Amino acid sequence: IFKVTDVTIRQDLEELEKMGYIEREHGGALLKDVSSFARTGQLLNQKNIEEKREIAKKAINFINEGDCIILDSGSTTTEIAKLLVSFKNLTIITNALNIALILGENPNISLIVTGGEFKAPTLSLTGEMAAQPFNNLHANKLFLATAGISAKMQLTYPSLSDLVVKSAMIKSSDEVFLVADSSKIGNTSFASLGSISLIKALITDNKSVACRTCVRIDISLPISATLPALTSPPNPPAYRSPLTSIRFSTAVPFVPSAAFS
Repeated sequence: IFKVTDVTIRQDLEELEKMGYIEREHGGALLKDVSSFARTGQLLNQKNIEEKREIAKKAINFINEGDCIILDSGSTTTEIAKLLVSFKNLTIITNALNIALILGENPNISLIVTGGEFKAPTLSLTGEMAAQPFNNLHANKLFLATAGISAKMQLTYPSLSDLVVKSAMIKSSDEVFLVADSSKIGNTSFASLGSISLIKALITDNKSVACRTCVRIDISLPISATLPALTSPPNPPAYRSPLTSIRFSTAVPFVPSAAFS
């Protein structure tokens, strides 16, 4: 029907299986529906999972024993949660049911889960009821997810109900770390939370340096103003660095990021 070869079909099925959308079996494949993901605590979006795991490894360098942190819902923050099970003294606030189940195994972690409207694809709690608890809470650090950083340097999300929760998380936190793989840079989702100046730092993967829509990224520079629109460098450098933890600065064209130290 589609005039493709058997090899192409097998390759496509392998890729869909890696992304977590199907389960292959002899002679075919089965589609994984949302309910199966909810039962297992596995998120539907498994794309770029290796990059997300590397981002998580870098993110925990910012977490200290005794911290109170907020973990937003999402696949990257889920990978962070998996690396926190060895900590001895943390307070963690989350709106993600799968993250709560992961961290609930550690008796040394004080866990607070918000209420709210259940959102099946991300196994999260959202809306006004999810945002309200943050009005009376304070956290040292927030690890925030996003669906996309737009060309106008806006943090964007798939639903309006997400915005009230993210905003409440930010207001409750001393420091905001955005954890997003490079595929999110230059992408725009439905609803805008606001400028990227809301965050202190972006933790991403090294593929961002080859992105055709990037702004300058400097190490250890605080955000001093709203960033300009993303610009397209004519010849992005062939540069590969280790996974980086980076902070945005204002102004200027694309330059490659450097390893965090």
